[in-house]
Amino acid sequence: MTFDDFIIGTEFFTLAGKWRCTDKGSRTVIAIRTTQNWEPVAEGWLKGPPYTVAEHVFDEKDFAACYATKEGLLAG
Repeated sequence: MTFDDFIIGTEFFTLAGKWRCTDKGSRTVIAIRTTQNWEPVAEGWLKGPPYTVAEHVFDEKDFAACYATKEGLLAG
């Protein structure tokens, strides 16, 4: 994915699981993981801000490992 592909509220995938974009900076994306070991996290924990689960920062070095779909991740 590229920086412009990330939109607040949309989800994307990495090898670590499924993520939801919660914020964008000028060169970074902030996201919460919506799965743990590919099992869904309780929906109440994903309401925020503030969020019960930790937010993670993705920078331009991380974008190549992010995929818009699970199929893209598996094919990647």
